[in-house]
Amino acid sequence: MAWNDSGNGKNPWDRGSRQEGPPDLDKIIRDWQKKFSAMFGGGKGSGGGNTTSSTAPLVGVFVLLLLAWGLTGFYQVDAAERGIVQRFGAYTHTTQSGLRWHIPWPVEIVDKVNVSRVYDLTQTTSMLTADENIVIVDMVVQFQNADPMAYLFDVDDPIGTLADASESAIREVIGKSEMDFVLLDGRAAIAVDTQKVIQNALDEYSNGIVVTKVNLQDVNFPGQVEAAVQDAIKAREDKERLGFEAESYANDILPRARGQAVRQIQDAEAYKERVIADADGETSRFTALLKEYQKEPQVTRERLYLDALEYVYANSSKVLLDAEGSGNLLYLPVDEIMKKGGQKPSANNAAPIRSNSDTSSGSSRPTRQDSRTRGAR
Repeated sequence: MAWNDSGNGKNPWDRGSRQEGPPDLDKIIRDWQKKFSAMFGGGKGSGGGNTTSSTAPLVGVFVLLLLAWGLTGFYQVDAAERGIVQRFGAYTHTTQSGLRWHIPWPVEIVDKVNVSRVYDLTQTTSMLTADENIVIVDMVVQFQNADPMAYLFDVDDPIGTLADASESAIREVIGKSEMDFVLLDGRAAIAVDTQKVIQNALDEYSNGIVVTKVNLQDVNFPGQVEAAVQDAIKAREDKERLGFEAESYANDILPRARGQAVRQIQDAEAYKERVIADADGETSRFTALLKEYQKEPQVTRERLYLDALEYVYANSSKVLLDAEGSGNLLYLPVDEIMKKGGQKPSANNAAPIRSNSDTSSGSSRPTRQDSRTRGAR
């Protein structure tokens, strides 16, 4: 037989009642009230009855809520974080890593600040250089929240302050540099100088942020002037190249010119010494000859004549023969003449040529003494 059949006398909601029907919710609530009253010492009614106090359920609910509210005060701080505890908005203390508890909201709140993580701030801005050229700079600022107290309380918007300080710093540094330096070799120096300017500004604001590095990802000029800038860069490179070539040419030609000048000066000095020495030698020889001539003029004159003939005939290619019983015979050594001219002599090239006096049989032939006398005259 089922438990709710008629006549079984069983009711799971009210065992003392034999009435059939749905469970009585009011009775269930009264049972729970009795239990809470027994737990928290609820009193009796004024008529001596066993009624619970009307405030007992509220006390139980309040205790449960108080326990739940207290559990919300637990929080976990990671190793890279610091917990800043504030009571009614005022700073009380800083907690390190681990499981911590604070008086729950709204009495105390905890702001956790990561002091080890490196954050990135990216900015793109256009500015003027010192030579009044426009450049577009893509910059990345890497920073850490080194001072949690200053980061939370000293500045209302620390990230916005960092952004403004970064833009002002890059404009200041690039505004003092020329475009060639910015585009080519000056990126590293500009990044270092910008980092110093940003950090000085943040220290003045007591921002609590430490800038670890500044990177210039891209420095370029606007696309509207790209062709003109490229032409200017090419012209500048050509100027530098031609300057290097001119300097190389000067370094090559000047030492050679100086060497040639020194050599010519040395040759002139040597020529001077040689001419002076030759003149001194000629003077000494002439002086010695003059002394001999003063002693024996006739003999000296004869000797000078013979030496002159010997010198002349020694350098001549013609031979003059004086033979007995014949006229003057002029012999031309054609083979020797052709050798000096660079031609090969033939077999009949060399032939004696007689003078007109050879054909006359009755002509008289001058003697050697007579020719010497004529030469001396």
